[in-house]
Amino acid sequence: MVFRAVIEKDETGYYVVEVPALPGCLSQGKTIAEAKENIKEAIEGWLEVMNEKVARQNVEMFEVAV
Repeated sequence: MVFRAVIEKDETGYYVVEVPALPGCLSQGKTIAEAKENIKEAIEGWLEVMNEKVARQNVEMFEVAV
């Protein structure tokens, strides 16, 4: 999977990364490289939690192309 991420430096000097396609999926790092590595871990965790949530509930998943 490939996701677009937004990275910016905050007022404390940390780089904050957010994945707009995954609400609430964000991470940070002291360097850009560290922030990029940390967001990979955050994405994996986000997907794992969402898959578990779907498995526990009576929901239907489907794909939508736009």
